[in-house]
Parts: sequence; structure tokens; C-alpha cells
Amino acid sequence: MSSPSSATKEAITGAPVKHFSIFLHNKVGALLEVVKFFEQKGVIVLAFSIVDSAESAIARMIVSDPVLVGKLLHERDIAYVETTVLVVELAEGAADLGHVLNCLLMAEVNLLFSYPLLVRPRGKALLVLHVDDNECASTVMQGEGYQILTQSDLSR
Repeated sequence: MSSPSSATKEAITGAPVKHFSIFLHNKVGALLEVVKFFEQKGVIVLAFSIVDSAESAIARMIVSDPVLVGKLLHERDIAYVETTVLVVELAEGAADLGHVLNCLLMAEVNLLFSYPLLVRPRGKALLVLHVDDNECASTVMQGEGYQILTQSDLSR
């Protein structure tokens, strides 16, 4: 972990990271269709996770251009939910997981779901956290020296 710095304070003043939960039919190739469609529009999927059920699937994603993706999904009448998530930089990689979870416990914040990112803009592992109180979780994690990234950190 790095120590808190002015860069950390600047990072949290940027646009928060937007996460999309996209509802798909549970069929072979459904995720590929969405990813190819985004790529055709110049959008890169930076992170994803799939939640599967018998009839449908939910593709959870962070993308390089959330404003454009929101418009594209709306225009195509694809069901989705957009939420704000935290992206925490793990200086020690997987070894930081226990400490991050301890930070959430100290903040008394519930973790709703989490998944890693496919990109490493600063060369360090990144973890998406969807919690019930972003502000409290962010404050505690920054107090412990963790960097919280913004959308502009990911969309470079």
C-alpha cells in the first residue's frame, strides 16, 4: 500500500466509476454479441463478471465510455442498471484482499459483489467493489493508504 497523498485526494474528485448490469438471454454467444457491438462503437470492456440463471444472465461490466454505453443500451432497448462502484488499487495484489475486507468491516459497510479488472492503468491489480456506502468505504480505505480510482483513471 502506498501512503495517502495529494494524488489520492485528486483521484476522488474525478467522475466515479460507473458499472453496468446488462440483462442478457442465457444463450451461447450473447456476451460476445454485446462485446463486439461495443467494440464496433469504440468502447472497450475493462472488467466483467457473469451471473447465470436458467433463463437469463446478468453481465456486470465496467467500460471505457459509460456515457456512450448508456446511450447505446437505451437506443437498442437492452435492459440494464447503471450504478456507481469503487475501484481500489491493490499495491500488494491478492495479498491485500484480507486487508481490504477488514477495511469494509471497520467501516461497517456491506460488500454486495466484487470482481477484478482486466486492465492495470498504473501496473497494479484492481478490484471492483459494489458496497452499500461508497463514501464511508472510500474514506476508510483511503485512510488505510489505498488508492481509489476514478473513471478517468480507467478510460485513458
